[in-house]
Amino acid sequence: MELKAMINEKMPLTLGDIVEVAGKADVRFVDVVLAEAEIQTGKSREEVLQDVLKEFEHNLQAIEVGLTTGSSLLLGTAGSELNNMEGFRLFQDEFIDKALVYTIAAQVGNHGVGLNPCAGTGDSCPYTGFIKAMLETGYEKSKVAEIAAIILKVGAMFRVGKTTTGCNMEGFGAGSAAIAAATVELCGGSAKDAERAMVIAISPTIGVPCTPRVMVPALCATHIGGAILNGVLSAKLAVKTSIEVNVPIDVMLAMATEIHPISAKALVPTVVEFMQPFFKTKEPVERLIAQEIKDEEKAHIEQTLVKAKEVAKKLAKGAKPITNTLGEAVVGGSSQAVGSPTNTGRIAHFLAKGKINKVKIELYPELFARRGINVPGVLMGAVYGSSTADGKMYKEVMELVEKEGIEVEIVKVDEYQVQRVTIVTEAGAFTVDALNRGGGRLVLRDATPSRQEAVDIANKLGIVLVEA
Repeated sequence: MELKAMINEKMPLTLGDIVEVAGKADVRFVDVVLAEAEIQTGKSREEVLQDVLKEFEHNLQAIEVGLTTGSSLLLGTAGSELNNMEGFRLFQDEFIDKALVYTIAAQVGNHGVGLNPCAGTGDSCPYTGFIKAMLETGYEKSKVAEIAAIILKVGAMFRVGKTTTGCNMEGFGAGSAAIAAATVELCGGSAKDAERAMVIAISPTIGVPCTPRVMVPALCATHIGGAILNGVLSAKLAVKTSIEVNVPIDVMLAMATEIHPISAKALVPTVVEFMQPFFKTKEPVERLIAQEIKDEEKAHIEQTLVKAKEVAKKLAKGAKPITNTLGEAVVGGSSQAVGSPTNTGRIAHFLAKGKINKVKIELYPELFARRGINVPGVLMGAVYGSSTADGKMYKEVMELVEKEGIEVEIVKVDEYQVQRVTIVTEAGAFTVDALNRGGGRLVLRDATPSRQEAVDIANKLGIVLVEA
């Protein structure tokens, strides 16, 4: 079937649709992007390519401002400082180095002459920095235009999805996904590679708020620069390895979109609380604010700084010496999803008396969803007392438990972070009721027949118990 006919059947195309059509037609990701644009605009491929480059004209000028005379309230003259350095500025890779410098300069220019926004102005920084790096490192104009088309197509999805504040759908999130897809094309990867790369790239950006809140110096530099680094890394992993990525891009993007407003409501208030003391402003503006309001803000800021110091001190008190910081190894890939539940089971094992007939495992929804990796750990801890580092037992435990005829019950419970293990023997039921913590640690809420005995067991085994 002709490419445009295949596209017409599915329009408007999602990113997943593009991957599917490209695979069926045996064409590149960008070929589908451009063909859809031809249908949407009635223009030829050449005209579309010319137009996508025009989209970046103002932003490329903003980079020039950032590289020369521009000064930003938040980034100062970082763009021109980097530009005036000899040789490599940030990384000893010509293309990455230029892309990062130009991305930073774009943000400096943004604060002077503005940027044409996509999902926001944040993601326009890595988009334009990447394009300028291509122009400055000898890529053919036609290839630059194709990359620009990919970036704009991915960015267009985030532009619709961004409905509130959050770098998850702007500089870091949108930027990472777009740069990942663009880099796959530069590496000669397939549309499927582009999908894998985008999924990997979006993952660490889920829920990330705008930490600087647009008013704190320096912080947005690592958001927008991180989009370049995260996107390139994701693309290289997708193209150069067979790493499995089983989440469709449409699912990943949909999740990011749905979490975006939740993050704004749940995370941003705390961000503002802690960052407000460091907001930069301008004296002409402050002169217009009533002294009473400024006094209230000053009192709030002082309270926040005290709170921050208290939290930091609590962390310092709980930290072990650097000679004994790392916990015992955890098989299965996660010290939270496997390590902490396994240690709960291990305490239960040494608390129990008699031959084991049954093990009941109660997990809160997140752990229940990850049961494929944590149930073997819990069982090796509960039935055999194995440590979290016992890779051999972790691989064999399911078969061993089945051979011994031990009944296993796995239950999903609603209470947040609960991981409860009950061992039933001829002597009765022995339960350890705990809350999950990372690093193999747990909160020991209760134990039957004796919480104190369970505490003593944990201490003897070297399992770290923390306060609720």
